[in-house]
Amino acid sequence: MVGQTLYEPGGRLEYVYFPTTAIVSLLSVLESGASAEIAAVGNEGILGISLFMGGDTTPSRAVVQSAGHGVRLRAEMLKSEFERFGPAMHLLLRYTQALITQMAQTAACNRHHSVDQQLCRWLLLSLDRLASNQLSMTQELIANMLGVRREGVTEAAGKLQDAGLISYRRGTITVLDRPGLEARSCECYQVVKTEFDRLLPYVTT
Repeated sequence: MVGQTLYEPGGRLEYVYFPTTAIVSLLSVLESGASAEIAAVGNEGILGISLFMGGDTTPSRAVVQSAGHGVRLRAEMLKSEFERFGPAMHLLLRYTQALITQMAQTAACNRHHSVDQQLCRWLLLSLDRLASNQLSMTQELIANMLGVRREGVTEAAGKLQDAGLISYRRGTITVLDRPGLEARSCECYQVVKTEFDRLLPYVTT
């Protein structure tokens, strides 16, 4: 369900998760308790890359952003398969490279682009991982994901709604004009999408 925590920073990874219809946010958490999203994982990916990258713990928190289903696998089973140096290993490494690109671009976007552009990027990346054009998400939760004030998200969402790009009612965002949303977004969305398409050409998002 929305808000469910799958991993905490420093926690030992007993399972890896493959979201199928859910979206899970990876959050960087500060000592103050503040957090911001560094990446989103949906039906294209896996939660728990630290397991096969040399560590049994992760520095980020994994929280369900959009409710749905997924598959859970014991960590030792995935690690055993990875160590066979077969197709699974190569696929996991390609996904990891794509995920690192998303993290790096998110950091650059949050530093250099407006809240409007960040919101467009976030909406588009979320849509790529959903089967519909609707997201159940409060403005407060979006603000927490982006690491900005709620007032900033309210203003940005209002601009997108006035432009006819989205409709926002009672915690549900409906994207009405995706091409318009892409045109309004910064280059960060396309950079991430292009890298995922290049590295994972057979994965449908």
